[in-house]
Amino acid sequence: MVNIKRIGILTSGGDAPGMNAAIRAVTRAAIANEMTVKGICRGFKGLISDEIEDLKTQHVSNIIQRGGTILKSARSEQFKTDEGMQAAYDRIVEHEIDALVVIGGDGTMTGARFFAQKYNLPIVGLPGTIDNDLYGTDITIGYDTALNTIVECVDKIHDTASSHDRLFFIEVMGRYAGFLALNGAIASGAEAAMIPEISMQKDQLAELIKTGFRKSKNSSIVLVAENTVPGGAMGLAERVKNEYPQFDVRVSVLGHLQRGGNPTAQDRILATRMGVAAIEALLEGQRNVMIGIQNDKITLVPFAKAIKNNKPIDPNLLNILDIVSK
Repeated sequence: MVNIKRIGILTSGGDAPGMNAAIRAVTRAAIANEMTVKGICRGFKGLISDEIEDLKTQHVSNIIQRGGTILKSARSEQFKTDEGMQAAYDRIVEHEIDALVVIGGDGTMTGARFFAQKYNLPIVGLPGTIDNDLYGTDITIGYDTALNTIVECVDKIHDTASSHDRLFFIEVMGRYAGFLALNGAIASGAEAAMIPEISMQKDQLAELIKTGFRKSKNSSIVLVAENTVPGGAMGLAERVKNEYPQFDVRVSVLGHLQRGGNPTAQDRILATRMGVAAIEALLEGQRNVMIGIQNDKITLVPFAKAIKNNKPIDPNLLNILDIVSK
């Protein structure tokens, strides 16, 4: 086993439900292995500005059920500079931190990779992002909770859509990945999903409206991943109003609703498994890896692989959505 006496833990980028469960698991697993733990507030930004405090067992009690992150989160442009990284490393040395555990998405893993390479520092990452877009893991911390939030919102919109014979475009998060939109559409009974992986052409939109309003009901709901089409869901609705004025179109942008809320049981379990695995990986001498889960088994994914490779959408799910929405 590697002799690691003190670790630092931080959350960075967009928050995701389950981050607190991960902080709890990392902290308690570290303490169980006779390590001390330093909590770094506001991500890499807080590391630079020395927002570092001790984390003990009592500090992570009663947080597993809470959304957000007790360590706060922030993005740091300064950390992308040589001077910023040097300042961050100076804090690491001052606090005698032997290794880092970072929780976040693609940007967090990218920053961790460069930081680890520059200063030969052991870092292990946990995939915390509602987008589910990191390669090498079947699911990310926060995705299941966000998906359930989307389904709950769409269920409510279904009621008003059918009452008024309306066409609803519901914009969800997922700027570069359509997992939330696609699986949210399947789970909520929506007619279609517009996702970054597949561009939506004019004739496809026409076909969507034609088939959607050929049913016994006269309402349709379409989930749109943000930035998939110019202007997002608002731009799409404007186009429908101009080209198909006979339809009563409405738009709902779910926005940051998707980031909030108590994490689901699945996210709590996932975060806890990954948090414990992060400490085990450090003790085994692993570094510059992200903890993933594939086929319900913990796996180690090199940072370079996790951030450089695109995580593909399952084409079978697109086919399933097409079949069940007829």
